[in-house]
This record gives sequence, C-alpha cells and structure tokens, in this order.
Amino acid sequence: MNAQPQEKNKMKPAEYLEMERNSLDIKHEFYDGEIFAMVGAKFNHNQINVNLIRELGMKLKDCKSPCNLLSNYMRVKIEDKYVYPDIVIYCGEPEFEDNEFDTLINPVVIMEILSESTESYDRGKKFKAYQRISTLKEYILVSQYEYSVEQYIRTKDIWQYKLYDKEDQAVKIESVNCDLHLSEIYLNVEFKPGLKTGR
Repeated sequence: MNAQPQEKNKMKPAEYLEMERNSLDIKHEFYDGEIFAMVGAKFNHNQINVNLIRELGMKLKDCKSPCNLLSNYMRVKIEDKYVYPDIVIYCGEPEFEDNEFDTLINPVVIMEILSESTESYDRGKKFKAYQRISTLKEYILVSQYEYSVEQYIRTKDIWQYKLYDKEDQAVKIESVNCDLHLSEIYLNVEFKPGLKTGR
C-alpha cells in the first residue's frame, strides 16, 4: 500500500479568531488557513518601534490631525487574512470587523520594521495583500540594520516608490501631512556587525 500525501487541515477565519481571542500569551497572524506565531523582537526593532510611536504621536497631536496611530497589538483584517503590523495609522473614526473592536479594517498608513526572518514576506505576499485594503494609502518599510526607509504611496492604481537612506533626510508621510526625520526614527539605535540575525 502506497502512502498518499494528506492535505493539511486549514483553519477557517472564524476558528482563528476564536483561538486568537482566547490566546493570552502569543499573537498569531493568519494567512491562507495557516497561523504563524509572532515571536519576540530584538533591541533595534523595539527601539525603532518606540521611536516611531513617540514621534508620530507627538506630530499628529501638534498638528491637530484627525489621524491616530496604533502599535503592533492591533490586528488588521485583509479580506480573509489577519495580521499585526508594527505601526498602523487610521484617520477619522476607527472601523472594526465586529463588536469585539479588536480588528481594524480602515488603516491609512501601515509601517513594518524589517528583519531577516520577515523581510521577504513583508515585501512580497504581505504587501500584495495590503494593496487590497481600499483605505490604505501608504506602506512604509523601516530597516533595523541601517539607515533605510522605503515608502510606497498609492496614486490611483500605481504605487510610487521612494527611498530614504541618509540620517538627515525626512520621510514625508503624505496622507497624514507629517514629516518624520530618520534621525528621529533611529534615535538610540546602533548598527553593529552581527546584529542581522533573527527578528
């Protein structure tokens, strides 16, 4: 008797949400019926995340923007996929999938801090999925290994690309009218040989 390959049992979105809402310790992303645990991040990743939250929060407050930001604990829905971006900015009233108010569906800006383990996913399948969010206007990728911020801006059906790779440059986040200097993003971050391992 020949062994036949068995199809992996794929989880349904409703099953994932039930599991995730009962998971106290670990967050999981959900893609094509499979779940992926979100592991802890290294120092540079965390420092950049804190810098982004602090600087963006102050700038949005100072300019009395109708937009607000959320950290990586806010789940975002993309059709039948669920992800946890590092930074999310929404404008106006937040919109949610249901009355649990834990899954945002109207992000305007999404930012991801790149790592070796997630970079190809963030640039590839994840970005392709993000493009299906009708409210999304900008996608920003931040390296944790060097001065490098990549910005994709939606203009009609085309995504324009910009690269910022010098400490004295500023990223203009067009959709929320906010400038973010690389010196602010990378405050207290050191680029050391050998750091490019893990998340």
